[in-house]
Amino acid sequence: MREKVTRLFVAAAIAEACSWLALLVGMLVKYGPPGNELGVKIFGPIHGGLFVAYGLLVLAVARLHRWSLPATVVALACAVPPFATLAFERWARRRGMLDTAARPTTREPAPVG
Repeated sequence: MREKVTRLFVAAAIAEACSWLALLVGMLVKYGPPGNELGVKIFGPIHGGLFVAYGLLVLAVARLHRWSLPATVVALACAVPPFATLAFERWARRRGMLDTAARPTTREPAPVG
């Protein structure tokens, strides 16, 4: 379960960034010389759906991996600027926040003395 949700989170981070790119291109076409709104009409709802999916998966992964509150807030905030989900995903992977190896539920007792 943990591995599957983590993989979905990574996929959502990448898909959300790609949908940002598509939406930005659609906006360029809409407000540029061609003046065609089709790209925004298509990619706007797609991006919106992926934005919501990313947010829900951040909450699920944060709970499964026991992220701190600041890390969770940063992950959620990264959905707003274009391509920030990719940067967060890479940062979290480097820090081991997306490792799927099972962590022990109890700690080993520390030796005294």
